[in-house]
Amino acid sequence: MNDSSDGLQAVLISIVARLTEAAANRRSPMHVPVVGTADGDLRMMVLRSCDADLSQLRFHTDARSPKVAAVGRGGPLSILAFDPQDKVQIRARGLARVETDGPIADAAWAAASAYARRCYLAEMAPGTPSGHPLSGLPAEVEGMRPGEEQLLPARANFAVLLVGLTRLDWLCLAHDGHRRARFERGDPEQAWQGTWVVP
Repeated sequence: MNDSSDGLQAVLISIVARLTEAAANRRSPMHVPVVGTADGDLRMMVLRSCDADLSQLRFHTDARSPKVAAVGRGGPLSILAFDPQDKVQIRARGLARVETDGPIADAAWAAASAYARRCYLAEMAPGTPSGHPLSGLPAEVEGMRPGEEQLLPARANFAVLLVGLTRLDWLCLAHDGHRRARFERGDPEQAWQGTWVVP
């Protein structure tokens, strides 16, 4: 980093700690951040993993979802997480890609619980219009934990959404004055360059 003080480094370490904790702990206030695609659409998604150097975040999604088409082969993605108790906001930007096959997707699928994998048994793509409220799941698995054999067709609909972060914005709200820092890098392989900015 290009700052001689330890303050910016401490903020960056805090961001890593918060996002790592968010991925591991479903009770973390940042476990389900808001994720935005370039088409202006927003949705809340469960953060599944965060690399220690913030090089990559991982989310899970339905391969038939409109967000997959919006991301394409490397589309921009933005993320917003907030901790209301500590009054800390983290905004992040980067380039995303979707993987449906390969070791990353296979490992994520294998590690997911049966209930999480059940979501991908939906018979229609997310966002498909319906004349009545419905989960989209087949009747035989709705409200129950499906067996491994029942889950086999769901794998074709499962995908991982990977985000290589290139920009971070940290904001801490405080009565004695807010504090804000920004970090940028050209690509996820480079070191972060940080600066304090006016909140």
